[in-house]
Amino acid sequence: METPRIKPKTCLFYHLTVITLCLLGRLSSGWHIGVNYGMVADNLPPPAQVAQFLSTKTNIDRVKLFDANPDVIRAFANSGVALTITVPNGDIPGLAQPAGAQSWVAAYVTPFVPQTNIIRIMVGTEVLHWGPQNLIDNLVPAMRALYQALQQAGHKNIQVSSPHSLGILLRSEPPSTGRFRPGWDTGVLAPMLKFLRETKSPFVVNPYPYFEANPRNINYCIFRTNRGKFDRYTKKMYYNMLDSQLDAVYSSMKALGYPDVEIVIGETGWPTVGEAFQTWVNPETAQTFNSRLVMHVDSGKGTPLMPGRKFETYIFSLFIENQKPGPIAERSFGLFNPDFNPVYDIGVMKEGARPQPQPRPLPSGGRGSTPSSSPAKQWCVPKPEATDAQLQANINYVCSQGVDCQPIQAGGSCFAPNTVRAHATYAMNTFYQTKGRQPFQCDFSNTGVLTNRNPSK
Repeated sequence: METPRIKPKTCLFYHLTVITLCLLGRLSSGWHIGVNYGMVADNLPPPAQVAQFLSTKTNIDRVKLFDANPDVIRAFANSGVALTITVPNGDIPGLAQPAGAQSWVAAYVTPFVPQTNIIRIMVGTEVLHWGPQNLIDNLVPAMRALYQALQQAGHKNIQVSSPHSLGILLRSEPPSTGRFRPGWDTGVLAPMLKFLRETKSPFVVNPYPYFEANPRNINYCIFRTNRGKFDRYTKKMYYNMLDSQLDAVYSSMKALGYPDVEIVIGETGWPTVGEAFQTWVNPETAQTFNSRLVMHVDSGKGTPLMPGRKFETYIFSLFIENQKPGPIAERSFGLFNPDFNPVYDIGVMKEGARPQPQPRPLPSGGRGSTPSSSPAKQWCVPKPEATDAQLQANINYVCSQGVDCQPIQAGGSCFAPNTVRAHATYAMNTFYQTKGRQPFQCDFSNTGVLTNRNPSK
């Protein structure tokens, strides 16, 4: 049966109806979100309460620990949460021998499964970044010995990997030229990737656009509208830093002959408080980054060099950790306060959870920008003063984020009227309606505004 064409004047209304139905279906199925559960604090709730909260009040279905604390592992028994545990860096040399690995499995894995769903073991944390050399030398042997110990103990579905900072990269710009550092590339990472391929385990990296952020590239870092960056070798455009970082890792893996190994994002996030000069660090930017991060990695769009991929992703971190050393930002990455109140909302709370105050929307200026109490009756449209160049940038950005832009292509049902402003109205509103209908999702670098008037009429 031929699909009926939709008249241009009703096009936005039609798409809004379809979008609403699709959004309701997505919300009912829930996101697959992981978090890093750090405990460098003196005011956190007991692990059993944490496990119950995550499983009953949130859509978070996987947790990564920075150690293998038996009390915490036990707390997640029968919770439905998939758990990743970590071998502390100092234990790595002892696990390089079969007896040490077998003892570790007997102490930290066997007593807890299958009641606790341990899906993966991380051997160390950013070992190449921090060293020393004896840990680096023993890293891959420890991974192999631990895997063998798991097999011998009957734990055949538990993966073994090790997370890396992006310090493993010699270069990352443009992404297609990404390469691992000499010495580590063939000496450590090639044998590790060979092991990961053999065991069907992922290569785990910790990309943090936050650490590269500054006032000039903030939109690029937090998934907001920007001009993008062009890779002259692949002729591909990048509209967010995370994709660029992931593709630099992929290019490095490909150069060693392992492009097929899965990539997992072990850590990424954005703090709510920073130093006085970090004007780009606040609850609004943290909310924008993390909410759009979840939608992006779970969309199935992938990256320019890895199209069609979803990335298992763990946000850093679960709680505000008041005892962490270092800059103030290190104590300000948490999604939740110790009393379980969200620091800000990125949509992880299940329906029925107590509502929490949200940060004020990113400033959009002008009249009509204050949202009404009924998000379903709001539309995102361009501001009158927005230029065609700005609106074309909005179109490019939206169409790069997995939004269906065929209706505004030549011959499409929303192609007429063929103006940049009409096409931008469709694109911006579709993005707003499909990505959660939060005020900041209609900001578009201060060129969008929410209205209660249906633009299709």
